Amino acid sequence: MDEIKHYIGGKYVSGTSGRTADVYNPATGEVQAKVPLASADELNAAIANAKAAQPLWAAQNPQKRARVMMEFVRLLHRDMDKLAEALSREHGKTIPDAKGDIIRGLEVAEFCIGAPHLLKGEFSEGAGPGIDMHSVKQPLGVVAGITPFNFPAMIPMWKFCPAIVCGNAFILKPSERDPSVPNMLAELMSEAGLPDGILNVVHGDKEAVDGILDHEDIMAVGFVGSTPIAEYVYTRGCANGKRVQCFGGAKNHMLIMPDADMDQAVDALIGAGYGAAGERCMAVSVAVPVGEDTANRLMEKLTPRVEALKIAPYTAGDDADFGPLVTKEAETRVRGYIDAGVKEGADLVVDGRDFKMQGYENGYFLGGCLFDNVTKDMSIYKEEIFGPVLSVVRAQTYEEGLDLAMSHEYGNGVAIFTRDGDAARDFASRINIGMVGINVPIPVPLAYYTFGGWKRSGFGDLNQHGPDAFKFYTRTKTITSRWPSGIKDGAEFSIPTMG
Repeated sequence: MDEIKHYIGGKYVSGTSGRTADVYNPATGEVQAKVPLASADELNAAIANAKAAQPLWAAQNPQKRARVMMEFVRLLHRDMDKLAEALSREHGKTIPDAKGDIIRGLEVAEFCIGAPHLLKGEFSEGAGPGIDMHSVKQPLGVVAGITPFNFPAMIPMWKFCPAIVCGNAFILKPSERDPSVPNMLAELMSEAGLPDGILNVVHGDKEAVDGILDHEDIMAVGFVGSTPIAEYVYTRGCANGKRVQCFGGAKNHMLIMPDADMDQAVDALIGAGYGAAGERCMAVSVAVPVGEDTANRLMEKLTPRVEALKIAPYTAGDDADFGPLVTKEAETRVRGYIDAGVKEGADLVVDGRDFKMQGYENGYFLGGCLFDNVTKDMSIYKEEIFGPVLSVVRAQTYEEGLDLAMSHEYGNGVAIFTRDGDAARDFASRINIGMVGINVPIPVPLAYYTFGGWKRSGFGDLNQHGPDAFKFYTRTKTITSRWPSGIKDGAEFSIPTMG
């Protein structure tokens, strides 16, 4: 059985707390590794290591820091297959999906190569009599990221790439469910030329999280996970004077207008609703056909597609649409939601609860499930399921469909499928949700824009990646300078002005 280790100071370090967690193979249900759960002393040692290393790294010019990121991108391409296999083995997602996970993180690393431009300040010559002003962006110091199981490559890179290229040192606390890829990424950063101690991976549970939130040397924290934990991290981190950005749960709606290309809409729902077994914060989990005729046409085309979904372990290659859920607890939770939906009166048109994978009977597999006639008061509508379950909520009018998305407590992503430019423009303008797709089912922005939800999907005023990341991981200092020539003698007691 493999022993996962921490990665601290540029080397692997065995855990000393005596506490561990099991890492499972989701396809077989077997324990394949043990991951250490850090004690406060272990975390404190990693933070001290990072604090000692950070000043010399910050003193490197942005171009040199960007060159490390450039080499990191090259190494990611080199080790793509190795990383994807490790990711799939612990998470359960298919190899193509695992590569997508890595590539979306890689794209943020590519964006960070532009740090010399993104870190430029401003300058005003002659802002006042003999006065010049300029601003500079400086790193915060030691910062941290707490990342989820569902994207063990992408989200860590969304956090540590901009933080590090800005001149900070980084403490990464990844999910203990699939910890190997974060370690591999840290090792590649070292190979790319990152000095020891600038990127440290500390595995752990709530004890490590609380230690990060309470430690006086951690200046900023980024988190992605469920909304209750996001709110907890945000509240505790802010109370301790830290800069905090937290992203939580989602219930992403997709409106299908009567004029939509129905084949295109069904393709979108199949991929966005069931890809990665629904374990995506940007998964479409609610389909909203507008009008009874639209709903009936949608169900006629959608039902056989859900019934035909191919579920298999990642070793099946491109033949699988999605794999198992990440843990037995996740499978049990999703099954509980399906049972609740039936009990609450929704029509379970496709029931995937009895799916069995021959030869993998102990794996955490669940077939695709499709509910129709779901209503706003049902738990399967109100709560995030995080599984291969799609709910169809029939709306009689566009306004009713729009209100469903706008009145939901989550505001992560939303989409509309239509051929009508007026409807699409109105939808994009009025919707109170952070990321909007028009005939695009998963509207995750590219790396040079920012990612972030509204309402109870996001806490904090700055988003992930893009220009916001460089704002989050730096602070601005403004310098006003005046030299003696031409300055009149005598003290000035009124507030300075530029007149």
